[in-house]
Amino acid sequence: MELRAATLADIPAIHAIYAHHVLHGLASFEIEPPSVTEMQRRFEAVTAGGYPYLAATDDGGTVVGYAYASAYRTRPGYRYTVEDSVYVAPPAVGRGIGGQLLSLLIDQCERRGYRQMLAVIGDSANAASIELHRACGFAHSGTLRSVGLKFGRWIDSVIMQRGLGESDHSVPRVQGGSTARSCGLPVRYSAPTEASARRTSSTPSADSGACGGSGVPTA
Repeated sequence: MELRAATLADIPAIHAIYAHHVLHGLASFEIEPPSVTEMQRRFEAVTAGGYPYLAATDDGGTVVGYAYASAYRTRPGYRYTVEDSVYVAPPAVGRGIGGQLLSLLIDQCERRGYRQMLAVIGDSANAASIELHRACGFAHSGTLRSVGLKFGRWIDSVIMQRGLGESDHSVPRVQGGSTARSCGLPVRYSAPTEASARRTSSTPSADSGACGGSGVPTA
């Protein structure tokens, strides 16, 4: 398996993965899957904001999972806090892909100078996502009871949080790198192209236009 920066060519596969989880899962509170065009718009908004957007591919080059970070809130005071989203294709569940994607996403966000990462996990019974985040250093921050209605029942949102880099031990002055957190999983990453690297090396943005819903539906 390979982890790399996602590209526009990956959008149809990403759309298929997300559509499955919209229709059959609770990780996303969307009811109807967005179109491929809308998924492309969201992808471009995230990457234009300087946030990492990753794809996991199998040995045949098929996209089997993806992950990205986006703004937690759009107010400027939140600019050092991001929210993660991770999705894995149903046939690839159980291979540790979600953990590898989240591990690299944490590293990429630390390198961009962010200080906090939040996971907003759909359904308090989503043990796989909660345990995955805990394994990657997240702690439970709270549960919002019955804030969603999907499949004819009320759904909780579980909030988990992880410090990035120096976290709140200092006030950011300049952007810088940091030590990667592997979460105990090996990661092989293909870096973005030079043009992509220039685009994503910007300071944290206050607006991502990211798609709704967060958390890892499958480990």
